[in-house]
Amino acid sequence: MNTALNDREPSSPAVLSLSGKKVVVVGGKTGIGLGIAHAAYAAGASVTVASRRITSLEVRPDLANYEQIILDVRDEAAVRKAFDAIGPFDHLAVTAGPEFGSWGNFMDADMRGVRSYLDGKFFGSWACARYAAPHLRKGGSITLLTGGLAARPKIGFSAVLAAFSAVESLSGSLALELAPTRVNTIRPGFVDTDLWKDFSDDERDALKEKVRSSFPARHAGTIDDIGHAALFLMTNPYVTGIVVEVSGGENLVPSVF
Repeated sequence: MNTALNDREPSSPAVLSLSGKKVVVVGGKTGIGLGIAHAAYAAGASVTVASRRITSLEVRPDLANYEQIILDVRDEAAVRKAFDAIGPFDHLAVTAGPEFGSWGNFMDADMRGVRSYLDGKFFGSWACARYAAPHLRKGGSITLLTGGLAARPKIGFSAVLAAFSAVESLSGSLALELAPTRVNTIRPGFVDTDLWKDFSDDERDALKEKVRSSFPARHAGTIDDIGHAALFLMTNPYVTGIVVEVSGGENLVPSVF
């Protein structure tokens, strides 16, 4: 090998290990964020989960393995304060976002819904990356989160598509601007989380059955599936500036939603 073309130290075969690393997951106490926190901890990392409030371990004993810190992605000063308090760390995953259905419709009487959604998803991701970057150690990474709507528009979801597309564009831009820090995005498809809590049990079961019968993977996505993808992005030193779709082949079949 021409060493002039490769100034990186030779590496051993890829191992999905985060032993000795520190991982911060913004929005890491529920849903996909919790799946990423689980995966990082299982891979040997110390994990900090950041959210708008501290949760009692009496209420959530499953959080005992994680440090908790308060961070509201809509509050730029709070984001900066949180990362200054965290100090040096290795990998960031930003999964926090506005509640389902909070964005409103394109022809609403005003634009409060879309502004609020963009503030919580796009500008929240921007702020987290912005104030985390100075604290990331050599070899660190940032992983952002979008969703299948970024590639498959649906009526009534204009704000979501706009925010997701903006986050994915930001990810590619930051892969250049923050290099050698690696920046990537995960684009999940249907994942069985509390996002669907407003559906009845029967409605959720029917939706999951549609997914199982039509998606090529033949099962509904889980938070562990997304955690596995995040672990890959954190541990592979040659992956940056990409969007990883974890959707069970959803993009290959007619929409079930």
